[in-house]
Amino acid sequence: MPSMGLDTTDMAWLIFGGLGGLLVGVIAVILLSRVMGVRMIGDARRQAEQLLSSSRQEAETAGKQIELDARNEIAKRREEFDRQSNSDRNELKDIERRLAKREDNLDRKLDMLTTKTKFLDEFEDKIKDREKAVSVKDAKLGQLITDRRKLLEKITQEQKQSLLRISNLSVEDARKEALRLVEHEVQHDAAQLIQRGTERAEEECKEVSLKITLQAIQRYASEHTSSSTVSAVLIPSDDMKGRIIGREGRNIRAFEKATGVDMIVDDTPGVVVVSCFDPIRCAVASEALQKLLEDGRIHPSRIEEIVEQIHEEMSQRLVKIGKESCIEANIQGLHGKISDMMGRLHYRTSYGQNILRHSIEVAYLCQVIADELGLDGQIARRCGYLHDIGKAMDHEVEGGHPAIGMDFCKKLGEGEAVLNAIGGHHNDIPATTPYTPIVMAADAISGARPGARRETLEKYVKRLEQLEEIATSMKGVKQAYAIQAGREVRVVVDPEAVDDVNSRYVARDIAKRVSEEMTFPGEIRVTVLREMRTIEYAR
Repeated sequence: MPSMGLDTTDMAWLIFGGLGGLLVGVIAVILLSRVMGVRMIGDARRQAEQLLSSSRQEAETAGKQIELDARNEIAKRREEFDRQSNSDRNELKDIERRLAKREDNLDRKLDMLTTKTKFLDEFEDKIKDREKAVSVKDAKLGQLITDRRKLLEKITQEQKQSLLRISNLSVEDARKEALRLVEHEVQHDAAQLIQRGTERAEEECKEVSLKITLQAIQRYASEHTSSSTVSAVLIPSDDMKGRIIGREGRNIRAFEKATGVDMIVDDTPGVVVVSCFDPIRCAVASEALQKLLEDGRIHPSRIEEIVEQIHEEMSQRLVKIGKESCIEANIQGLHGKISDMMGRLHYRTSYGQNILRHSIEVAYLCQVIADELGLDGQIARRCGYLHDIGKAMDHEVEGGHPAIGMDFCKKLGEGEAVLNAIGGHHNDIPATTPYTPIVMAADAISGARPGARRETLEKYVKRLEQLEEIATSMKGVKQAYAIQAGREVRVVVDPEAVDDVNSRYVARDIAKRVSEEMTFPGEIRVTVLREMRTIEYAR
């Protein structure tokens, strides 16, 4: 039987056929893969181009956004830099203003020290001159006393011998009688000298009317200033005291720091007390507290805001008051700073008398006196109006108000007559013009008129008692009565112990003791009354 298997040739051809088919399939796969790869590369290239385009757009957008952000940041930094620069520049300007103000204060103090040094040197020279004059007078007085003593001893010895020889008196009795006669003679001579001097002055009054009038009307009175330093502010209820004080006292501390006053909150119902040595600060604090109570919002920031507002209103008010007072007193060509300072006197008082009203009154009195004496009434009124301007600054500047006011007005160009009247109206410096004693007289008249100033009842009664006590302590005085609120004392003397000539001597001694021992505003008139009555009966 023929074999059913394949022969070698067939097997070979079958293998070759399979390999060929496999090779054809591989080639087909490779070709197909290349075709597919070309397609995929094209798609990838298109996707890459699209991705690159979108990336470029996003990059451009991001770049623009970054550039915009950078510009905004630069503008913000520049604005912050400008603000910081302005703040630093304002702070430097504030420092410069404070330094300039401090330099002005130092200049003023230096001027004051220079003026005081000059005054001290002049005063020292005057003291030396007076010491020399006193030494000469002491030598002459010593010689005069020695001569009088020798004359007295001679007269006493002669009278002693005469009395012993004529009346057979003892030595002791004769000595007493001689001393009584000598004392009476000396007293009588002194009274006659006073009378002759007064009569001579009356005869010569027409020739020296200006000097006599000025000396007669002026009164050298010491200064007494009593300013109101406490102000009571009414509150609607005591519950407000807690709000005024604030948590842990922060409100009251902020108020005291902003106003520069001391606030007293105690158990007194319905009242809060504000105290300060400066009356303007006291007024500002009182108004600020009243406004805070009306507003109801009391906290540190609100307190500072209200106080600043009241300060501005007070400054404007003082300027207005100063200008109105200049118009009322008819003072022309006054520097703006001087009128502002005069406005501050509206809040100053002396014995209850308003200093600004007192200054206006003194200005008119000065004009009246100057016109009567044939002087320039305009200058006199200006001197009287400005004489107390230093009281507007004596809380801030060291020294008395005459010197402070004179230095202030000197820097602002006031004339010599006005400066001397301001600095010398309390006799601190010598008077170089007739307007200074006129201001002194008008100042005394304004303070001494009835109702101008007030004092406590205790001091008033004590002054009357002291006045009557001084009068009754004089020899020969029977009774003394203080009348017209202590501005006059009437003295009744014993007509047998005091004659008409010696009554002048008594009046002079009483006036001298009152001036030396008492302190009083204005002047006190001493009137001595002597009455002799002789009665006989016809029967």
